[in-house]
Amino acid sequence: MVGRVSAVAGGLNGAVTAGRPDDIRNVVLVGPTGSGKTTLVESLALATGALNRAGRVTDGTSVSDYDDIEFRRQRSIQLSVIPLAWQGKKINLVDTPGYADFVGELRAGLRAADAALFVISAGDGVEGITGPTRLLWEECAAVGMPRAVVITHLEAARAGFEDLTSACADVLTGGATDEIVPLYLPTYGTRAADGHRPVTGLIDLLSQRIADYAAGERRLAAPEAGQLDSIEEARNRLIEAIIAESEDESLLDRYLGGEPIETDTLITDLERAVARGSFHPVLAAAPAAEGAKHGLGIVELLELIIGGFPPPVEHRGPHARTPDGARELTCDPAGPLAAEVIKTASDPYVGRLSVVRVFSGTLHPDDTVHISSPDTDERIGALSAPFGKQQRPIEQALAGDIACVAKLGSAETGDTLSSVGEPLRIEPWPMPDPLLPVAISARSKADEDKLSLGLARLVAEDPTLRLEQNLHTHQLVLWCLGEAHRDVALERLRTRFGVQVDVVQHRVALRETFAAKASGRGRHVKQSGGHGQYAICAITVEPLSEGSGIEFVDKVVGGAVPRQFIASVEKGVRAQAERGVAAGYPLVDVRVTLLDGKAHSVDSSDAAFQTAGGLALRDAAATARIHLLEPIVHVTVAVDADHVGPVMSDLSARRGRVTGTESARTGRTLVHAEVPELEIDRYSIDLRSMSHGTGTFARTYLRHDPMPPQLSARLREQSA
Repeated sequence: MVGRVSAVAGGLNGAVTAGRPDDIRNVVLVGPTGSGKTTLVESLALATGALNRAGRVTDGTSVSDYDDIEFRRQRSIQLSVIPLAWQGKKINLVDTPGYADFVGELRAGLRAADAALFVISAGDGVEGITGPTRLLWEECAAVGMPRAVVITHLEAARAGFEDLTSACADVLTGGATDEIVPLYLPTYGTRAADGHRPVTGLIDLLSQRIADYAAGERRLAAPEAGQLDSIEEARNRLIEAIIAESEDESLLDRYLGGEPIETDTLITDLERAVARGSFHPVLAAAPAAEGAKHGLGIVELLELIIGGFPPPVEHRGPHARTPDGARELTCDPAGPLAAEVIKTASDPYVGRLSVVRVFSGTLHPDDTVHISSPDTDERIGALSAPFGKQQRPIEQALAGDIACVAKLGSAETGDTLSSVGEPLRIEPWPMPDPLLPVAISARSKADEDKLSLGLARLVAEDPTLRLEQNLHTHQLVLWCLGEAHRDVALERLRTRFGVQVDVVQHRVALRETFAAKASGRGRHVKQSGGHGQYAICAITVEPLSEGSGIEFVDKVVGGAVPRQFIASVEKGVRAQAERGVAAGYPLVDVRVTLLDGKAHSVDSSDAAFQTAGGLALRDAAATARIHLLEPIVHVTVAVDADHVGPVMSDLSARRGRVTGTESARTGRTLVHAEVPELEIDRYSIDLRSMSHGTGTFARTYLRHDPMPPQLSARLREQSA
């Protein structure tokens, strides 16, 4: 059983392929940074023969060799798919980043998968379960995704297996100890001087046999009498949890009557409960030691994936819409084509690569498909199966499988590929809204020429980036999820697309307005030989209600300003209002009334009266009180009850006004507040720190309010 490496079906260049959807398992690995997800993937690949004993693929690359940026940062930053073969099944392992800034890649992995492995490090203790991990568990529960827990780094002295299993039940399921239950208990060797305890084997609670890894190779053995006594309580708890989930009501009576339940019956009911998503087994795993043949718990994990996790045909697919309405997708290779682009990347040799999950139908090289977002038809290129940096050609991708499509120029992440004759659109998995603004500018003229194309491709690859050309501040703003997300985006822009940019101070769209009525006079008189310039006008300016804009009224009598120059004065006033009258921000919500003026039969002109109109507005501002207006946003913060107090205090310190709280359906608390936009530029970073990674927020523009005088004065000094 160990090391079985024959492909499910013969693929080109050794690619693992499947003949039918029942032979596929799509599993996403979820967990915080440092929990050991990528190491676990490599251990699974080693056990199935996909990697050699040195952890290398046949071309010498590692399964995790995918992006140079990942190596420089020593952190996974993007999704990768590793196909394996085991016991006649194809397993697509979807490795995802653990850092919160790259949650878009993680959500793509959730969409691609039919089950999830939550990888928790014993070295992190309870902190590895709380925060984003718990939120993702709840998100998987909401869609009924089957889940299991894998505990790594058991040699660490901080937390034991039993304690961490109990903590998982408390934190992830609210104390439902019959939902998160271990299938195996670890056995330990002698504790070392540094406090570490080597894990030497696993006790199967159902079969009561030991998988002994002490000699570097998995050996099955019978437990000693003392070990049976120590596992009795854990075994009874596991059996009771399985019986509680069983559809056979007679099992409970048999168990309570003292009748032993057949192990095969328990295993069958266990696998059904796992596939339904109502029972979540806990396993331990560790990579193979140097020179060892097997990693601890790896074979047991492979058996769970094959036996307990559902094939695509048993997992409910996403909703799709056609021109005629909604449609239920079925995992049928002979059905209409429905595939989603879960990731877009650029390969230096192949070009643009689209990783797609096929939900219905079968995809072939050179097929012509309909792409939902541009609403266009396009012929696709070659199909391949990803494996590290390798792209292994395949002949088809059938329903339930994951594959790479080359040179799919129009499609972006989240787009749907469907049959030309039956176009449809799959409802996309929700992505977080990027809320960290980063203002950028091209470093040189050459960079400026390449900037638009580079940014367009960057945003097409990453749906959690948003590009904005702010019309009020005239800045180019890249909205990101966090600082690490920002740094990686700019590094990709430089290394992949050859564009150097500078990060500049992000400006908030402030405005100006008059606090009270004022008068002004504009005089533009110049004589320098020949035709001169002559224009004089008198105006009054009075404030209006918010949203009124600039209102211009003509009350000139007696032709003091000739009719043909009235529009010139208005044009000059509006141009000066756009430039501002106090600190360089646009003037809004005022009525400008033209009362009087003078003209010359020869020297007056359109340009002269435009200049006079602007001077008149500036003159009125010189004697008036000018308010600087700042944007106010409505902020909705979702946090756990423990963090409500600190969040409300922090919002108040940001000059915010808390308007109320309410309970959300998820059991969290929503805090509503009105906050100046100037104060929340970095709020996504601060909230993550304050809430230990569990807080989220949304913002909506409300209005512009007058800024406090001291802050207004400081900004005027800076702009002077």
